[in-house]
Amino acid sequence: MAIRYIEQDRTFWLDTEHTSYLLAIVDQENFVGHVYYGQKLQYTENTPAPVYLLRTGEAPFVPSQNNRERVSFLDSFPMEYPGNGLGDYRESAISVRTAQGHVGVQLQYVSHEIVKEKPALPGLPSTFPGDEDCDTLILHLADPVIGLAADLIYTTFEEEDVITRSVILKNTAGQPIYVTKVMSACLDLDCTDEKYDILTLHGSWARERQMERRSLMHGKQSVGSVRGESSHQEHPFIALLSADATQDAGEVYGMHFVYSGNFLAQAELSQFDSIRMTMGIHPENFVWKLEQGESFAAPEVVMTYSSEGLSGMTHHYHDMYRGHLIRGEYRDKKRPILINNWEATYFDFNTEKLLKIAEQASKLGIEMLVMDDGWFGHRNDDSTSLGDWKVNEQKLPGGLKPLVEQVNALGMKFGIWFEPEMISPDSDLYREHPDWAIAIPGRAGSLCRNQYVLDLSRKEVRDHAFESVAAVLHSANIEYVKWDMNRQLSDLGSVELPADRQGELYHRYVLGVYELQDRLLQEFPHLLLENCSGGGARFDPGMLYYSPQIWCSDDMDAIERLKIQEGTMLLYPLSTMGAHVSDCPNHTVGRVTPFETRGHVALAGTFGYELDITKIPEEDRQQIPAQTAMYHKYNDLIRRGDYSWIASFLENGNYDCYQVTSKDQKEALVTYVQVLSRPNFHSRRVRLKGLAPEKQYRIEETGEIFGGDVLMQAGLLVTPLWGDYRSKLIHLTEV
Repeated sequence: MAIRYIEQDRTFWLDTEHTSYLLAIVDQENFVGHVYYGQKLQYTENTPAPVYLLRTGEAPFVPSQNNRERVSFLDSFPMEYPGNGLGDYRESAISVRTAQGHVGVQLQYVSHEIVKEKPALPGLPSTFPGDEDCDTLILHLADPVIGLAADLIYTTFEEEDVITRSVILKNTAGQPIYVTKVMSACLDLDCTDEKYDILTLHGSWARERQMERRSLMHGKQSVGSVRGESSHQEHPFIALLSADATQDAGEVYGMHFVYSGNFLAQAELSQFDSIRMTMGIHPENFVWKLEQGESFAAPEVVMTYSSEGLSGMTHHYHDMYRGHLIRGEYRDKKRPILINNWEATYFDFNTEKLLKIAEQASKLGIEMLVMDDGWFGHRNDDSTSLGDWKVNEQKLPGGLKPLVEQVNALGMKFGIWFEPEMISPDSDLYREHPDWAIAIPGRAGSLCRNQYVLDLSRKEVRDHAFESVAAVLHSANIEYVKWDMNRQLSDLGSVELPADRQGELYHRYVLGVYELQDRLLQEFPHLLLENCSGGGARFDPGMLYYSPQIWCSDDMDAIERLKIQEGTMLLYPLSTMGAHVSDCPNHTVGRVTPFETRGHVALAGTFGYELDITKIPEEDRQQIPAQTAMYHKYNDLIRRGDYSWIASFLENGNYDCYQVTSKDQKEALVTYVQVLSRPNFHSRRVRLKGLAPEKQYRIEETGEIFGGDVLMQAGLLVTPLWGDYRSKLIHLTEV
């Protein structure tokens, strides 16, 4: 059994295959304290749980023994879900305001349930059980003074060494309660005399998910977004690492948020050297009104512990998301190799141009044509027509159906681009419904990319957006949608929400996005949906629930992508990353990278092309059949295997190297990218990972045979490649 309640100790014991998580109820007031999270502890009925770790036998003691120092107790006790305003001065997990304006809240244990299922979160993406059962602990807490109940929900995924956390609040009072902050998870760790670092992912447009590690200092260190989306700039992830942690050794505590809106992730080192980690919806500009009897479900946090460094954490998250977050037909299915016309044509295209691209692509092994921005309204640049999802027949005479039929006749699938969440001031939709844009009355709206954001908190707006997209998809055999979002939220105001609910708009907007994508997949269950937000601004677990792949970044230069993909692969399976062979000189940075290298880097993702295949050099064109064959040869391995980081261009400045190994350790693929060539330099020794030491492996390219122990301990020599930005694949199979 993965979850136990030990009555004599009033302790809850949650186990996964390699970890244990313990919490306990103490004192007459039923405080819930965090006892332990780490390597698995052996449970026996005759062995008491280590509740002594709560230090309730030391000063300041529990309030029933020493109420004189109640505040000292509250400010030092490792609270499982800390309240606010009553004496715990550390970061709270919840804040509320009553109808009288008071802010104090303290949730205490009432009862619990242990069930063999995982409850869904209404309106929210969340992980789900697979073939194995999940155990779930539901702690029923309450603050009877203000009439607030809270269910803390813990689900164990044993094989993945993951525990998910979420919270559901309910107003049991006779008057409204205003929730001003609700974290989905809190982790109070006793780390006295131990040094820790925090790891986060930062970035910007075209530089997403750059890894940053720094020492944890006293006080609060946080990352977050108040942009209305998880954002380019920060990622809804935080990890706590022992100071000596490496890729393959040391302790790592990870938190990852299954949410696509504003978030806050924080680690606080206290005066007593304890660490409080919290994660949830960002409280800035957030106020949720709970009427009597109403509930609020907070999004889910995916927590994991690894005693095997960052690689252990990575494998936990990859396995978790492959098996318990990605849904639908394409969850474990090879994705079609696509070619997108954006960099080939931008807005300047017509049926003839698209068919020429498709004709060339079909001969070379490419399986799908995706028509990007510019096919609707009178959109010949990015200043107009968003919201007017009607085909521009000056570009596409006769509409989509004849085009799609001709593409299908070439043996190719057809996909299309939308930006359903947006509206252009120059559009029929805006002229008819200017109030459908998010805006503050009396203020001139802030344009970004010459567009506004639709108010998806409103049902009529969501319905219109869905019906517009669905009508296009019903009009032809469209098998793929690229769902884009090219600006972040500002000017937060909705004409429909009353004054005391305007603070709900950010969250209601995200719920609206989820509802739209869910409706789309219900209406078109065979559709391959790829999310995108200015590139990779909404690459998060929430989006992954609806789309099995997400556009990784608008920077498609293969060398820059090494850094972006490294941070992404830290948490996400490789099959989730939209990755293409792009045009050269690269449209973002002007770099010229060999076609072969562009293919090798894009192989660590959902392989495709974004270039004018009719105009590229013949030498490059001739490589495409070999690249598409390469994709088919290695896709099962890349999609299902274990990823290992070997060397980081971000760290060393010279080369990048990573490996994917099959679960049975019979096959591995190593990608080696020499970023900068060096004069008078000998071969580089590369130590592989994840192989079986007792097995023998043949290197396909040379026929050489080595033991797994030799390849991992002694390493493999990689001779210098001629020139900058060169790459090679090393394929190993068991002899």
